Amino acid sequence: MKNIIYALAILFSLNVVAQEGSERSDKKGKREMSKEFMQNLSPKELATLHTKKLTLALDLSDKQQAQVLALQTKVATERKAKMEAHKAKKEKGEKPSKEERYKMMNERLDAKIAYKKNMKEILSDEQYTRWEKMQARKGKGKKKRKGKRKRQE
Repeated sequence: MKNIIYALAILFSLNVVAQEGSERSDKKGKREMSKEFMQNLSPKELATLHTKKLTLALDLSDKQQAQVLALQTKVATERKAKMEAHKAKKEKGEKPSKEERYKMMNERLDAKIAYKKNMKEILSDEQYTRWEKMQARKGKGKKKRKGKRKRQE
């Protein structure tokens, strides 16, 4: 009798584990599809989507929308160009040297600082505070996902 109960418990637990795995792969597939979709958009389209999200979240005025759209278009264009350059180097098999990585990291941080300053000029104090909270939450989500990835591997 005990053996039958143990066998049923093992079968039940295997069934539960198998179902969880398929759900994870479905979510991963959707995330990859979304990421691929976003990469195929033009910088102008990306900027428009991002501006609309910020408009909904921060109640931007028409003037602010235009300023944010211009800023987002500039940022998206630069990001797309850097991604293309990085992809080209990767296809050639070239890896950046230590100095090049340092330079890229420094440029990325300078761009973030400039972006933050521009957003502070565009947004009101209340909107800027809410925007900073949004940015903080966004960063926490990335850290959380990185931790999950390490555990799954």
